[in-house]
Amino acid sequence: MKNKLLSFPKLVAFLFLLIMAIIWVIPLVWGLVTSFKEDMEFQTMGFKFLPVEWVITNYTSLLVDNYSTPLLHWFFNSLIISIVHTLLVLVVVSLAAFAYSRLQFKGRNTLFTFLLATMMFPAVVNLIPLYKIVDTLGWVNSYLAAIVPGAAGVFNIFLVRQFMANIPMEYDEAARVDGAGDFQIFFKVALPQLKPILMVVALFSFTGSWNDFLWPSIVFNDIEKMPITAGLQLLQGMYTSQPTMLMAGAIIALIPTFIIYLFAQKYFLESMSLSAGIKG
Repeated sequence: MKNKLLSFPKLVAFLFLLIMAIIWVIPLVWGLVTSFKEDMEFQTMGFKFLPVEWVITNYTSLLVDNYSTPLLHWFFNSLIISIVHTLLVLVVVSLAAFAYSRLQFKGRNTLFTFLLATMMFPAVVNLIPLYKIVDTLGWVNSYLAAIVPGAAGVFNIFLVRQFMANIPMEYDEAARVDGAGDFQIFFKVALPQLKPILMVVALFSFTGSWNDFLWPSIVFNDIEKMPITAGLQLLQGMYTSQPTMLMAGAIIALIPTFIIYLFAQKYFLESMSLSAGIKG
């Protein structure tokens, strides 16, 4: 009886999660199958989930010999921007979190509190001053305009700092007794134990950079240098009457984030335990 009572809440939770998963997955699957339909079939046959005839012309039209909307070029632009941005975030965030968590300096807590307070302001209020800075540096229409801003994300610093706070200080003290300096402690003691949380930060940073639409639409007006999110806006303007081709472009844009989430799930779950950094 006790086992049955315990299994009923689990069953309810499972059914609820299953329903939610179906609600989220169906639009994605519908978009995928729609991208393999002929445009005439989509517009004349009403709602039909599976295509009558599977075609790949939507993809070939976008990827092969398409100079007006170079989707493949936009894809690689986004890939370069997102990868470099993620690497920069990992460097900046891990060092900043180490300083706020392990180093002792005057005003550390006050400065960190002020840093957290900036999270209350919506990001959109920074667009104009940020564009002025980027324009002054001559970064408009360059990868740097999309890579550098946001590298020191406050939430990421907070996340890594909280994770690092659960690593015993005795590790640092033992390393200092052996003559290690701050950078040696960071690289040899702290960094190896930060792998789970840094994987999560990398996941968030990559997907955030890849999916960012507003900022790239502001700083890029050169078609050849656009990332894929800003490019899809042009695609929508050119192929408004061809929704199947638009869907094919959207599916191509989803591929990297889908692959990353597929292979990085275990690190995300691992990071949910703030004690994961402690090794006994």
